[in-house]
Amino acid sequence: MLKHVIKNISKVMVDKENEIELMLIALLSDGHVLLEDVPGTGKTTMAKSFARSIDGDFNRLQFTPDTLPSDIVGQEYFDMKISDFKVRKGPVFNHVLLIDEINRAVPRTQSALLELMEEKNVTLGGTTYPLPGPFIVIATQNPFDSIGTFLLPDAQLDRFLLTIKLGYPSPEKEKSMMRRFRTGEPIQSIESVVSIEDIGRMKRQVKEVVVSQVVEEYIMELILKTRCHPHVEVGVSPRGTLSYMRAAQSRAFMHNRDYCTPDDVKTLAFPLMAHRISLNVEGEVKNSKEGVIREIIDTTSVPVEVR
Repeated sequence: MLKHVIKNISKVMVDKENEIELMLIALLSDGHVLLEDVPGTGKTTMAKSFARSIDGDFNRLQFTPDTLPSDIVGQEYFDMKISDFKVRKGPVFNHVLLIDEINRAVPRTQSALLELMEEKNVTLGGTTYPLPGPFIVIATQNPFDSIGTFLLPDAQLDRFLLTIKLGYPSPEKEKSMMRRFRTGEPIQSIESVVSIEDIGRMKRQVKEVVVSQVVEEYIMELILKTRCHPHVEVGVSPRGTLSYMRAAQSRAFMHNRDYCTPDDVKTLAFPLMAHRISLNVEGEVKNSKEGVIREIIDTTSVPVEVR
């Protein structure tokens, strides 16, 4: 079933099977995805194709500097006809929420996402309303040096399970993309191939995937090294530790295993940890987040016994 989803999205996205797999890992882990790259690399197309492949409710929000929190979560208002307050729910009450250019909204608007991304509910007028399950936020982000963008706060970045960079396709793949889009829009042909009930069943199975003690220790060692690295100001949080475990379980499940391996952990290191660490002044000059993570992986011994 998950292979059908990858094949379905691949009708539109050329040579992006690994990135699609990461998005499915986030879905099975109850996490959210941040698609980060320069404009025009297919971030929105990827998100829309992913949403179309799921038989659930979908909504898209375009963030701008004048987007208000009430435009996202809804608001409580006074109805003159009944002389009482009523609640108007916002567009976040869907299974898949696409937020385009999330870093174009001001910090006040971005903070409206904290509760719904972490707790999967929204509080309006003193009443808490649960979001439909499963619920996933897929946000796109342009580079920070783009005009009219704002840095995402660390508290919000930490709520994204994975950061995915699409990058440029190879020349041959880009030629294939031109041929696909020459006579139409392939995204219009994408139909849902997995139901909400199927996703719920798979998520329950993912929780049964075994994480052995040695794999737990391997995850913990990688995370502890981010907290004591000389070029890192802030390392991976305890929330990141739990996210790492869940993501490893989901990847093992997608590869037809009922146990996690060190390879699951190593494969997820960059998309899971890069946005969760902050470099100090020396690190900004001498290193990069990817360089720090690569150094930590290379200097950490990989366990052999995994079951």
